[in-house]
Amino acid sequence: MDKFFKNIAILEGISYLVLFSNMLFIKPSNTILYKTLLYPIGMTHGILFIGYVILAFLLKKSQGWSLKSLSVILIASLLPFATFFVEKKYLKNA
Repeated sequence: MDKFFKNIAILEGISYLVLFSNMLFIKPSNTILYKTLLYPIGMTHGILFIGYVILAFLLKKSQGWSLKSLSVILIASLLPFATFFVEKKYLKNA
């Protein structure tokens, strides 16, 4: 399950960056392409985000994370590039 969480963390970070790229670069230049891509990218990111949060709570006990560590891991899901930090720091053994 640790390796699965590691993969979800990486995919969640990538989907977050793709979602931001869609908003920042494609939206101003091509409205039709933006609207076409928004739903599948947003849905994918939403599913990965929910999976990330649920798996973080499930792994808290088996990984021995303190409440502070869990808080950092959950806050990382809200910041761009932060899930990559979590993957390197907290999941190096997976």
